[in-house]
Amino acid sequence: MDMRYFLLPTIVSVFLLAGIFIWLGFFAFVTALLLTVLEVTLSFDNAVVNARVLEKMNKGWQRAFLTWGMVIAVFGTRLLLPILIVSASIWASPLVVAKLAAFNPQEYAHLLEQAKHSIYAFGAAFLLMVSLKYFFAASKESHWIRSIESRLSGLGKIEAIEIGLVLITLLSFSYLVPNERLSVLVGGIVGIVLFIFMQGLAGIFSRNIQTATAGGLALFLYLNVLDSAFSLDSVVGAFALTTAIPIIVVGLGIGAWFVRSLTIYFVEKKTLDTLIYLEHGAHWAIFGLAVSMFAGLVWEVPEIITGGIGLAFVSAAYWSSLRILKKPKA
Repeated sequence: MDMRYFLLPTIVSVFLLAGIFIWLGFFAFVTALLLTVLEVTLSFDNAVVNARVLEKMNKGWQRAFLTWGMVIAVFGTRLLLPILIVSASIWASPLVVAKLAAFNPQEYAHLLEQAKHSIYAFGAAFLLMVSLKYFFAASKESHWIRSIESRLSGLGKIEAIEIGLVLITLLSFSYLVPNERLSVLVGGIVGIVLFIFMQGLAGIFSRNIQTATAGGLALFLYLNVLDSAFSLDSVVGAFALTTAIPIIVVGLGIGAWFVRSLTIYFVEKKTLDTLIYLEHGAHWAIFGLAVSMFAGLVWEVPEIITGGIGLAFVSAAYWSSLRILKKPKA
């Protein structure tokens, strides 16, 4: 692997983690390191899916993904978005919630935990739409787990089948948490509608070469929404380890940077064209993450299980791809 893509993130990470160690001590340093590992583990499949979308964007938008996209990822998704979600859930001003996060992180963590059902329902519905849209594509010809994927691709001829299945799943889980039913339904429906809107917007622009700038913007926004859906689980899980906002932002932010650098690496090295099953494994991992988030509405699902499912699918797809590469060509 060409380490040039990860040199700058590594140097900055060393300085940030050293700062955490000097400022907050050894325990804070270890916690930030664990959060980095958590973010990379949970979002590795995100890098694969992002790479396929990023291939459709020009160099300018790819650079924006690494620059402005990083600002959105760190301060928007991992800092501002949870504040806005808590604000909406308790009908309070975002400024009031931001002050809680800064000066009373224990209370903020408690409120974030209370908003967990809305957060998980949104992320689960959005990610389930991402995975099912891929597997139900009638034009999909390459299959990794052929016995399953070929049948799903055949069912893709049924119009909007993925929307129906996600709505049924959302409704079913909402009945398992009667006290949070409205929160689950609203969060999930927002996730479904946002996915449909972003897909439609990107599709419209991609068909018109005269709107290349607008098309790039639509894909850029879609990538950041996708990143948000992936990161919601790790943001909530981070507060189980610590309520210190600087540690969370540094740990998850470093992880996000490495994931984005990995995405650029995949694009420029044409990795997805060489390792042909990696994209399949990533979408199975997304499916597993979505199911884990739905299950999290009812039960406590440890992050090690959530991350392990994704890592298992991606690793298996990687080795399957290598086996295909090693087979002699006819």
